[in-house]
Amino acid sequence: MVERKTPDPLDAILRAASDPTRRSILTLLAQNGPMRVTDIHRQFDLSLNAISKHIKVLERSGLVIRRTDWREHLIEVQMEPLSGVDSWFAGLRSIWELRLEALDTLITKGEKK
Repeated sequence: MVERKTPDPLDAILRAASDPTRRSILTLLAQNGPMRVTDIHRQFDLSLNAISKHIKVLERSGLVIRRTDWREHLIEVQMEPLSGVDSWFAGLRSIWELRLEALDTLITKGEKK
C-alpha cells in the first residue's frame, strides 16, 4: 500500500461515510438541523459512547462540526466537504461518457459497413 504524508480529505470523507450509522447520523442532521448528542443518541439502538465515537469520526472528516454552549454540545452537518466527492464522481462520469461515445462511434461505423 502507498503511504501518504498528507492525508487526503476525500479519503477521510469516504471512510467516514462508509459506515451506515454515520450516514444515518448525517441524514438525521441534514433533515433536522443541529442536534444535541443526546438527541442523536435517542434515534439509535446504540450506546451514547458508540454514538459519540461515530460523531468524532464525522468531525475528523469535516462532515460535522461541534458547537459547545456551556454543557450543551450541538452537532451540525457540513455540506461543503461533499463538493470534493461530487468533483471526484464528476471526473469518473466524464471518463465513462467518453468511453460510451467511443463505443457508440464504433458500433455506428460497424453498422455502416
